Amino acid sequence: MRLRELQEKNVINMKNCKCLGNVVDLDLDDKDGCIRALILPGPGHFFGIFCREYELFIPWCDVKKIGPEIILVDVDEKEVTHKL
Repeated sequence: MRLRELQEKNVINMKNCKCLGNVVDLDLDDKDGCIRALILPGPGHFFGIFCREYELFIPWCDVKKIGPEIILVDVDEKEVTHKL
């Protein structure tokens, strides 16, 4: 699967059935090249686009299923939120 294909899928949190958004980047391990986390943008302030305060770093171990249209994850949003 290519990064572009991951970016087109909605990420859904299984804990609360909330749509977290789309993948914008991946965190890769420098040594072995494995995926450590999916990176999603936080909500924007100005028209929902600009001035983001945080990003979501979803550990790869919390990705439960990648389907044709969605990615299911099981995370506590407070634990995966990282300030910019």
